[in-house]
Amino acid sequence: MANFQKLTPRSEDYSKWYNELVVKADLAEQSAVRGCMVIKPYGYAIWETIQSELDRRFKEQGVKNAYFPLLIPKSFLSREAEHVEGFAKECAVVTHHRLMNDPNGKGVVVDPNARLEEELIIRPTSETIIWSTYKNWISSYRDLPILCNQWCNVMRWEMRTRLFLRTAEFLWQEGHTAHATKEEAEEYARKMLDVYADFAEKVMAIPVIKGVKSPNERFAGALNTYCIEAMMQDGKALQAGTSHFLGQNFAKSFEVQFLSKENKYEYVWATSWGVSTRLMGALIMTHSDDNGLVLPPALAPIQVVIVPIFKKEDDLALLLDKLNPIADNLKRMGIRVQIDASDKSTPGFKFADYEMKGVPVRLAMGGRDLQNGTIEIARRDTMTKETIAIDGIEATIKNLLDEIQVNCYNKAMTYRTANIRECDSYEEFKQEIQKGGFLLCHWDGTPETEEKIKEETKATIRCIPLEALPGYKEEPGKCMVTGKPSPRRVVFAIAY
Repeated sequence: MANFQKLTPRSEDYSKWYNELVVKADLAEQSAVRGCMVIKPYGYAIWETIQSELDRRFKEQGVKNAYFPLLIPKSFLSREAEHVEGFAKECAVVTHHRLMNDPNGKGVVVDPNARLEEELIIRPTSETIIWSTYKNWISSYRDLPILCNQWCNVMRWEMRTRLFLRTAEFLWQEGHTAHATKEEAEEYARKMLDVYADFAEKVMAIPVIKGVKSPNERFAGALNTYCIEAMMQDGKALQAGTSHFLGQNFAKSFEVQFLSKENKYEYVWATSWGVSTRLMGALIMTHSDDNGLVLPPALAPIQVVIVPIFKKEDDLALLLDKLNPIADNLKRMGIRVQIDASDKSTPGFKFADYEMKGVPVRLAMGGRDLQNGTIEIARRDTMTKETIAIDGIEATIKNLLDEIQVNCYNKAMTYRTANIRECDSYEEFKQEIQKGGFLLCHWDGTPETEEKIKEETKATIRCIPLEALPGYKEEPGKCMVTGKPSPRRVVFAIAY
C-alpha cells in the first residue's frame, strides 16, 4: 500500500513531487547498487504493457526478436571512432573473471591471476556486437533485409541519476536493421519513427513533435538521428524515442558486405532505433497531478477497480453476487478489471491508494446502492464522481475509458500548444527559455552557434521539425544569434 502523506505540490518543487510519486505510486525504488533501480510489480506491469503494444507494432513492420550478448569485447568499440567517443565516459568495464578470499580476512577480493586477456564492456548499446554477428549472416542480397529487435538491459555509468529518467542500468528495446540500399534504410528509419509517434500519441496519450536532430545532437556513429520530442508539465523537453540512419559506418567497421544483383560486393546500409524505461518518466510527467499518478487507460494495468463497501461478510456476499458478473462482462470486453474485497484497509484508504496509482475508473457499491440498483463511478483524470444506475454499466465504462484516453491526450496537447512560442531576438530568448516550453527560433545551422546557445542558456536544439507545427508556418529568416540566413525555425528547449 502507498504511504498517504500528501505529495509535495508540483508548483512548489516539481523534482521532489516526481521523486515522491514514483515511490508512493509503487512504481520503483532505489537499489543497493548506485544509480540502479528496482522496478516494482506495479511499475513493471506498466512497462509490460508498453512492451506488448510496441512489440505488436514492430512485428507488423516485419521485425523479429532476437537476443545478443551483454558483454562486448573492448576492441569492438574501437572500430567505430565516433561511436566509442560518444560512449567512452559511460562504459562499465569487466577486467577479471574470479574472486578469492582476502588473505587478510576482509571478505573477498579480485583474484589478480584472473585478469581477462581482453577486457569486456557491459553493453551501453549493441551496434558493435550485432554488426560483428551480421557479418556471419549476410553474404548475398537475398539475405537482406534483416529486421531484428531485442528487449534487454543496458548500462551507462551516469553520475547523476533519477528513477526512470536517467539510471546507470535501464531496460529498453533496440532495433537493428540491415538493408541493400541507402534509400531502403533511410525509409525504414523514418518508418520506425512513425511507429514510435503513433504509439506515443495513441497509447501513451502524449503529443510529440517528429524531427531530425542537429549534428551536435546525433547518436554517436549515425548519419541522421530522427526523434520524437515531448513536453513535460514543467515545460522541459523529454526525448521519447529515436531512430537512427547509420549509413554504412558499422558495415565498414566490421566488413559486412553482400553480393548484389549486379554481382558486385557492396557494404550494407543500417538503421537502429530504440525507446527505454524513460517512457515511464514521460508518462508520469505528462499526465499526473498532485494526487498521484494519472494513467491513460490504454496503459493502465488496472483500468477499472471495483470496491464493495461492507461491514459484515454476509453483506459482502450479496454485493459480490451483483459485482462479479459485471467484472466478468468487462473482462470479456477486454477491459482490465479488479475487485478489491479485502478487509485490510478502509474504503477511504483504498480510494486514496487507487488514486495514487492512477487507476482510470473506480466503482464503489454499498448496501444502499444494492437496494437502489445504483453504483458510484469515479474517474481519475478529472477526480469527479457520480451515482448512476447499474443497468448497462459495462457500456458506460467502455465509453468512459475511451473518453478518458482522449481527454488525457487533449489536456497534454492544450498545455503544449500554450507553451510553444516564436522568438527572434537572442536577448529575448535568454529570458523566455527560463520560463520553459518550446521556443521556435531561427538558427544558422552551425555547431558553433548551437554550442554557444547551450553554454549560455542550457537550451539545446531538440529537433528540426519534419513537418510544420499546428498554427506555425515554415519560413526562412535570420539566425537569432548571428543574423545569418536560416531556412526554417527549429525547436529549442531545456531538456531532461
